[in-house]
Formats: sequence, structure tokens, C-alpha cells
Amino acid sequence: MSKDKTKIPGHYKSVMKRYPGVSTALEGLGTAVREAGPLDTKTGHLVQLAAAAGIRSEGSVHSHVRRAREAGATADEIRHAVLLLTSTIGYPAVAAALSWVEDVLGDH
Repeated sequence: MSKDKTKIPGHYKSVMKRYPGVSTALEGLGTAVREAGPLDTKTGHLVQLAAAAGIRSEGSVHSHVRRAREAGATADEIRHAVLLLTSTIGYPAVAAALSWVEDVLGDH
């Protein structure tokens, strides 16, 4: 039973619909932090992808892979951003994150 990892998860959409104030606040925070510094959108999503891998958040990895792709990141750049974490978070965590990356990229 394969899930389409290119779509926003239904549970996330449900929570955001149930709590519209939270949704608005999160969107506003996202905008504010993107506009607070000089990093371009692609680099920002690669940074967030690395953080998501570091905290072992599968859903966030999926989300930031999609967003990085939309911002122009190549599949190789995305994989490299995760691979660079090997000496920081360890190979098992990197291997797990790379499997989540491939869920979205689909290039196993």
C-alpha cells in the first residue's frame, strides 16, 4: 500500500482547518523567518530539510523535500544536504532520512 508523498497529508490539513488561528500564526511565522535574512528560498529549505532529518521528523523531511524541489533544488542537492549530516547526526539517522527523501523523489 503506497502513499503519495507529494501531497500534503490529510491529518495536517485537518488540524490546520480545525485550528485556523494556529494555521495563520504558523504561516506568518514562516514568512517572517524567510524574510529575516539573506538566504534564498532554496537554501532555506535545504537548511530546514537538514533540521528535519536531525530531529527525525519524517513528515517534515517530506515537506521540505517538496518545497526545496519547488524552489529549484535538484535531487542531488537534496540528497547531499542530508548526506552532509553523517558526522553530525550519525549514519543510521541519515539513512532513515534518505529513505524519506526517496519517498518524495521516487528515484530509488
